[in-house]
Amino acid sequence: MLRLGIDLGGTKIEIIALDPAGKVLLRHRQPTPIGDYSAILRLLVEMVKSCEATIGETGTVGIGTPGAISKATGCIKNSNSTCLIGQPLQQDLTQRLQRTVRIANDADCFTLSEATDGAASGADTVFGVILGTGVGGGIVAHGRLLNGPNGIAGEWGHNPLPWPTDSERPGPDCYCGRKGCIETFLSGPALSRSHQTATGEQLNAKQIVQRAEQGDPRSEASMMLYEERLARSLAHVINILDPDVIVLGGGISNCQRLYREVSKLWSRYLFTDQIDTQLVTPKFGDSSGVRGAAWLS
Repeated sequence: MLRLGIDLGGTKIEIIALDPAGKVLLRHRQPTPIGDYSAILRLLVEMVKSCEATIGETGTVGIGTPGAISKATGCIKNSNSTCLIGQPLQQDLTQRLQRTVRIANDADCFTLSEATDGAASGADTVFGVILGTGVGGGIVAHGRLLNGPNGIAGEWGHNPLPWPTDSERPGPDCYCGRKGCIETFLSGPALSRSHQTATGEQLNAKQIVQRAEQGDPRSEASMMLYEERLARSLAHVINILDPDVIVLGGGISNCQRLYREVSKLWSRYLFTDQIDTQLVTPKFGDSSGVRGAAWLS
């Protein structure tokens, strides 16, 4: 069975075609039409039809997107791609493609990919993390993606930063309308903002990581603070979920020092005398989300 997966991101849309064994048959990317739901819808349909015409076979379709589908309305909610909010994306695509279309949060798709045949393959309980423009999470248990009655399982990024210091209260404003969410401390823009507050330097997350590797003391201090906050936040998840494996994804997950330092730091916050949870890099990297979307179908 041909499986088509689509990663609907804020800046790019990627489609992938997998054969039954998970082999990639085709991959294609297009820029996302910014702020235009109708244009996004047209492009998604075009990409599916073009892919199927190239391969000569019709496939199932799964889509990973920021946010989730509201069970109350059937429309997209909680998306940082705000033009999708309130839109019946699943219904519109099902009608245009004349088949069932499955949609899940992009962090859920990332987690499903890594739990199915990636870095956490064979693990009983997996928590997948996205550390990028936003902060998301997904849970796979016993080989199944958990969604929950409210469609928000794994949404750790919009809980408050655990064990905050006085200087971290009440925390930065979050687009969700609250202050001090984990996302406002651990996203790429949050790392950049924290560094600028401390040093006056305007650097993006990648530049901060690179300068820390080169021995810059100010960037090193920013990275140490980031790692401590990440350790606190993941410890909170471990205390509740107790996963076998935590897989990091998103742009910041490419920083290799996180895997060494964070697992050293989280022990002081864990309610256990032995820590067996593994913190690992994703096997499929930036491709995990789109692969997971394909496995949805």
